[in-house]
Amino acid sequence: MLLERFYSDHLAQASYIIACQDSKVAVVIDPNRDVDQYIDFAARRKLTIAFVTETHIHADFVSGARDLARRTGAELLLSGEGGRDWQYAFAGSDGARLLRHGDRIDVGEVQLQIVHTPGHTPEHICFLVTDHGTASAPMGLVSGDFIFAGDVGRPDLLERAANTAGTMDPMARTLFRSLQTTKSLPDYLQIWPGHGAGSACGKSLGAIPSTTLGFERLTNWAFQIDEEDAFVTAVLAGQPEPPKYFAIMKATNRDGPPPGRVGQDFMELDLDALRRAGASGATVVDARQASEFAAGHVPGSLNIPMGNSFATWAGSLVPYDRQVAIIAEDRGRAGRARHVLNLIGLDRVIGWGGPSLLDELRARDGSLPTTEVIDAETLAASPERMIIDVRARTEWDAGHIQDATHGFLGDLAATTRDLPRDTPIALHCAGGSRSATAASLLKANGFTDVVNMEGGYGAWRDAGLPVVDDTQTTANPSHV
Repeated sequence: MLLERFYSDHLAQASYIIACQDSKVAVVIDPNRDVDQYIDFAARRKLTIAFVTETHIHADFVSGARDLARRTGAELLLSGEGGRDWQYAFAGSDGARLLRHGDRIDVGEVQLQIVHTPGHTPEHICFLVTDHGTASAPMGLVSGDFIFAGDVGRPDLLERAANTAGTMDPMARTLFRSLQTTKSLPDYLQIWPGHGAGSACGKSLGAIPSTTLGFERLTNWAFQIDEEDAFVTAVLAGQPEPPKYFAIMKATNRDGPPPGRVGQDFMELDLDALRRAGASGATVVDARQASEFAAGHVPGSLNIPMGNSFATWAGSLVPYDRQVAIIAEDRGRAGRARHVLNLIGLDRVIGWGGPSLLDELRARDGSLPTTEVIDAETLAASPERMIIDVRARTEWDAGHIQDATHGFLGDLAATTRDLPRDTPIALHCAGGSRSATAASLLKANGFTDVVNMEGGYGAWRDAGLPVVDDTQTTANPSHV
């Protein structure tokens, strides 16, 4: 048997090729939209991709399963579990075979048995893998969003991201029962999960690429709770805010994900082209680092630094119904940003601009807008400023600046909608990156007096300035 893991740092997402090396037949599991990587790997190894499948209807990226099956002629295999409300709308038109609990996929001498594991989603399935060329017992489980290293798939996304009211508690109970069914599986069983650290599909995912069921039984918090009500309370507590684009991804992947579009021409924009795009409502996404953006940027642009959180914040803050122009240091970095936008379905990228465009803008206007960055002590001496903490709720609950207001970055546009646009505002996060994005967002929405606090909450706390934490409800006594 051959097992190849493909990992996207930008999505914290894993997909897999499993193949029989004798027959050269392969199955691809949970492909993302970058389908060329699977086709190229199969060609190098002289494999035939005979099957394409996935563990569930994904919420955090556009699935590549449909596109990959069409391009390779592979049979598309989709979950038929979950009931009438959780079926793939395109399964019939695409001639997909529906998989149910107990079914199997024969990939040469390798067999994948379908295990229905609802809880993260109603239709979720896993693949129990047996290599009959070496043994008759299963060797591993492609677990999707069921079991992660150190965590399990969150059961609240249908309610919190897909607006399916009243599903959190029942799904948490279903997840508990799914976990109980693993008791008959051996400790040595390898676990190949669908996500790693940084994914919003759980709250405490580990960074290791694989684990074993026995190790998870020893260390994973979810396996330490034997009582259902206690598990429900624990699994729902402390889950991060789901990115805003998850609802769009869920509907896209249910109804019929389109093929990727990154192969199209990627035009370098001059200033006139950028201004025409802006006049038509395009969003300008500046993917440079926060310090570069702060020193000078296109008016009204949104700063989302290129990094592992780029997809999360782009999907949450960039409208899906508008064109997008990218600002970056060079064409290569702009191309990478476009690739990540494509992975989450932000396909309307019209081009990019770089240093020459910024120089042209500076020459025409005399200067570029900047973002003021201040330190914690300066902010503490500016009581007129409203301090907004844009971190996640769990971070806020663990400790925050006294008299600050919580305004999670993903909700910031809505929470500040009714504020006067001349309100003096200071933004902060843990270190300064998310608050830089928040500052650009507020400025793009017309706020005129916005600063970003350098170093974030850690810098404020380390300076001994007043904070509130989970054991403290008054100011630091030395700074009252």
